[in-house]
Amino acid sequence: MTTATTRRDERRISPVFLGILAVTAVTGWATWTGFAAQPGVAVFLFVTAAWIVSLCLHEYAHARTALHSGDITVGSKGYLSLNPLAYTHALLSIVLPVIFVIMGGIGLPGGAVFIERGRIRGRWRHSLVSAAGPLTNVLFAAVCTAPFWLDALDGVPADFRFALAFLALLQVTAAILNFLPVPGLDGYGVLEPWLSYNVKRQVEPFAPFGLLFVFALLWVPAVNNVFFDVVDAALRGLDISDLDTYCGQNLYRFWQNTDQFCAVSP
Repeated sequence: MTTATTRRDERRISPVFLGILAVTAVTGWATWTGFAAQPGVAVFLFVTAAWIVSLCLHEYAHARTALHSGDITVGSKGYLSLNPLAYTHALLSIVLPVIFVIMGGIGLPGGAVFIERGRIRGRWRHSLVSAAGPLTNVLFAAVCTAPFWLDALDGVPADFRFALAFLALLQVTAAILNFLPVPGLDGYGVLEPWLSYNVKRQVEPFAPFGLLFVFALLWVPAVNNVFFDVVDAALRGLDISDLDTYCGQNLYRFWQNTDQFCAVSP
């Protein structure tokens, strides 16, 4: 790794991120205590804010790894401040993923930080820069699911448990989608340094459409079933049941008719 050089102000955490973090904490407390008159509203705000925090950390991981790999320009671009407004495509990386969560309960991967790859030397470093983002989603999922696989759910309110389960679902889907070896996604970025120049040149024109291609495939019932079978298997491995994720999404979408079973489940 090269020595990272940035000014102190370039690494200062953005007030925007701190505000999102504060919303996460307050709405998490409201979900835990049942303070909100309508639990679904608290769950919605908590999961949405926590999801945005994870998106910021995903992009920060890319930028921080790139910094230590040789791209010292990431600081001046604002990528180390965790400010989502500094991203290259804030719409694609923040707004669109939130819309997808609201509409379909799936963690949409976003690529927002522009890394100057020419400053980075070594194929392993390039691969690590690409892998850093989805690995952050994996870590976030591990934190969300810790009460489940540590068998530490005693005393955890049902609504908070359901919210954590749904948030874990988003992190798992984001990690799996990001790691797909499709041009434009991080999984391809991990493999790209090891491909021949001719292969990379032939694949490059398709990179802007990689994510669209993936979501088009997910509309195919057979592909969709396989994808969510993998997601469900990963969540079961983390001791999260289908009931937990179902009730989490049900509470999150509070504007629909809430399943009373989830509302009264212990």
